[in-house]
Amino acid sequence: MQKTLVILKHDAVARGIMGEILHRFERAGLKICGMKLVRATTEMGEKHYPNSKEWLETVGNRTLTEYKEKGIDPIERLGTEDPIEIGKLVKKWNVEYLTSGPVLAFVLEGPDAVKLVRKFVGSTVPSLAAPGTIRGDYSFDNADLANSHKRPFYNLIHASGTPEEALEEIQLWFKYGEVNDAHTVVQHKVMGYSGRI
Repeated sequence: MQKTLVILKHDAVARGIMGEILHRFERAGLKICGMKLVRATTEMGEKHYPNSKEWLETVGNRTLTEYKEKGIDPIERLGTEDPIEIGKLVKKWNVEYLTSGPVLAFVLEGPDAVKLVRKFVGSTVPSLAAPGTIRGDYSFDNADLANSHKRPFYNLIHASGTPEEALEEIQLWFKYGEVNDAHTVVQHKVMGYSGRI
């Protein structure tokens, strides 16, 4: 059994589709082990998004790729073509958006929960997310639209990318004792559990 962190961002909360999204995870058999509606601080936002050179470069290169495909000059639009500098801009916009309104943070537990949740969520870039995924069904944003308004993608949801990332993020968003184990939340006879513990 594995735990992962999911955050329904302010666009999902504001649109009133939290229940629909939660339903998808529960229907798949994942268990909610902790949940809270929270207004993130800037400090939480800064800690939540990585600051590594690798992450900044990946985010910046994703934007540059989309700009190249659409014939957009990054220097004209963003003032730079350095992927790390673009990554820093995107991180700043992400932090601003994450802290701009209430978000629903919750922990899901299940076998291979990190991979399973990422599969349901779909591509980070909503316009590339497959139909049937959360982003594919409920979002349509792209880098050009987001960057032209100097903001991040409105992509509804965050899901931890690795088990290590999940552990760090759960510890950032939840205090000790706020997250239970699935077998203490519900009574069931699945995956080797028998009865209430």
